[in-house]
Amino acid sequence: ASKGWEETRKGSPQVQPNPDADGSAEILRRLRLPNLLQQHVPNKPLGFYTCAFRRSKLSNPGSLPLQVAEILARTAYGKRKHAEMGIARLLAEGVYTAAFPLHEGPFELPGYPVPGADLNPRQLLYSYWARWRCWHKYQPLDHVREYFGEKVAIYFAWLGFYTAWLLPAAIVGTLVFLSGQVMWHFSQPRLPSTFRKEICASGGTFVMCPLCATCATWNISEICPMAKLGYLFDNPGTVFFSIFMSFWAMAFLEHWRRKNATLAHHWDCADFQEEEERPRPEFAAMAPQMAQNPVTGLKEPYFPPRARLSRMVTGCVCVCVCVCVCVCVWVLGKEGQAVPGNQPVTALQAGNIANISSTFLNLVLILLMGKVYTSLAEQLTKWEMHRTQTLHEDAFTFKVFIFQFVNFYSSPFYVAFFKGRFVGYPGQYGTLLGMRNEDCGPGGCLIELAQQLFIIMVGKQLANNVEEFVLPKIKAWWQKRQLAGLWGTQMGHDPRRWEDDYELIECEGLFEEYLEMVLQFGFITIFVAAFPLAPLFALLNNWVEIRLDAHKFVCEYRRPVAERAQGIGVWLLILETMAHLSVIVNAFLIAFTSDFLPRLLYQYEHHSHLQGYVNFTLAQAPHTYLAQGNHTPCRYKAFRDETGNFTLFYWKLLAVRLGFILAFEHVVFFFLRLIAWLVPDVPAELALQVKRERYLAKQALADNQDALFSVRSLCCQDGALPLYVLALVGPFGHRL
Repeated sequence: ASKGWEETRKGSPQVQPNPDADGSAEILRRLRLPNLLQQHVPNKPLGFYTCAFRRSKLSNPGSLPLQVAEILARTAYGKRKHAEMGIARLLAEGVYTAAFPLHEGPFELPGYPVPGADLNPRQLLYSYWARWRCWHKYQPLDHVREYFGEKVAIYFAWLGFYTAWLLPAAIVGTLVFLSGQVMWHFSQPRLPSTFRKEICASGGTFVMCPLCATCATWNISEICPMAKLGYLFDNPGTVFFSIFMSFWAMAFLEHWRRKNATLAHHWDCADFQEEEERPRPEFAAMAPQMAQNPVTGLKEPYFPPRARLSRMVTGCVCVCVCVCVCVCVWVLGKEGQAVPGNQPVTALQAGNIANISSTFLNLVLILLMGKVYTSLAEQLTKWEMHRTQTLHEDAFTFKVFIFQFVNFYSSPFYVAFFKGRFVGYPGQYGTLLGMRNEDCGPGGCLIELAQQLFIIMVGKQLANNVEEFVLPKIKAWWQKRQLAGLWGTQMGHDPRRWEDDYELIECEGLFEEYLEMVLQFGFITIFVAAFPLAPLFALLNNWVEIRLDAHKFVCEYRRPVAERAQGIGVWLLILETMAHLSVIVNAFLIAFTSDFLPRLLYQYEHHSHLQGYVNFTLAQAPHTYLAQGNHTPCRYKAFRDETGNFTLFYWKLLAVRLGFILAFEHVVFFFLRLIAWLVPDVPAELALQVKRERYLAKQALADNQDALFSVRSLCCQDGALPLYVLALVGPFGHRL
């Protein structure tokens, strides 16, 4: 590096090797294992030793597309005092229909063999990245960055990094799920025999109270299949997996910071910051007055802060109202469910069918309401009149995420923490709006939560993949059909590059892609105690997602303007918030929804092998209930005495649950903070390299100043300052 810097200081830029930076490749190399993920991509962009210096001393704003975009964004076409400037304003007013950089040729490969080095950059990305046969290969991130810019490249780098980290989580989650089946049959023979004896082989020993006002009594032996299935999700392994996923989420985020720092330095955008942003075209068009910008000193559109504050308060109120409406709809919908039928078996089967069918209906409503929420958030954000595009995007991201979080997670939260909590007991059932509060199914709330998570998560992923695969093709077909008449009226000629690219669909950005992955991250962390297979389904989805997104950008989208970025932005803060929330939610899930703590306390106080546990968890119907309508003596699941009051065991269990929550979150958060402290955000090698580069940069600038002082002393004699400055300063690229 020192040699390269010395030659750079002399005026000849030093090219440096550009090696692959895949962590798994280094691990496999050290273990001397073959790396099936590695592939050689021709024409890899070269790396250079660079010197960080002030943006004010840049001789140009970047590459040619960025220069063109900058000129188009700043050029005035009318009165500057009315902010009539920039291509974005012309597009908003309909003067132009589109403005986009051109693709560098077609993506289709020739019909004859061509060396990879002779392919154009778009064909190269299609051949080595966007094709389905590349699903098991590393992404050529340097090529992606060179063609699409750092912002797109960082998204695909984060998506690939996230997918790679899902592999250990998927393996552990699958093993935890299978361990429940193994423990049921082999590992703990006394435990399965107890369940078989007290549930599956109980016959008519335990007569259960009716599930609804028109239902009949039923026997607990009828839920034997549900009890077996529930043990796959509710076993001691789920506690371990919850702790594991809490550490996994924090370790993933900490290592992504290190990966992001490495990529930002490698792509020379570690210290990148946006310049003073111009007002948005919509803001400029709708602002009621002009005022002087205190930073630039120029006149620009101005919107009074007090008027804007009232709009933002109104927008926040609308968000809160929509969230409350969404929650009320789900709660009332769940409370209004009834279990039809008068026969015992029919009632149980109808209850399971109702839960599954209502979840499918819930998924459809979630997807439809998601579109409505996004449109509403977009209109609210526009109405709030944010001055810059960054402020506009941050406000829009916040609104949509709040909407979608409530939209997707309100139903699982209801099942996990509210359903079955306010049921009451026979003779004193709790009601809401005249309807009996909904109780958990015979298999318990945890199995219902697992069903909901499976249907919502997997169904959403399938719907999104179908949409991403089919919708761009439909849009492209409709675009070509609309333009067919226009091209037909012109003289016959081979279509030019801009005509071919105009038939492609406009790039929709990365917002929806990030939102989809962040919501998925919530499913695999927040409710992982109830659905340990979530990381496996996320891994399978993301393998497909990477190729779908790559194919869209290379083949179906117009080429976006290359934008610089040094990270994933506000999404990292959202991921950190969800990771911390997952610790608290999983603690409550294990404590109040799972049977782990009741079984543990029973083993400690009564029987170490859970002998008689099922009978212990069933309370007798009160005498007042039996006398009301000559009801048959029956049992119901609760820790209550014959008068309906809570037993001493209930209060002991409540204390254990609260103590477990405090211990769980304190221990986990302590180790998470320890991990964050032990794992630096910047790798030690990178930090040393950055310090070395800064030191050499200071030396180069100091030598430059010495040379300038020498020139000044010479110019005092013969007045040749311009010639000497050009000869000595020019090779550095600085403008002094």
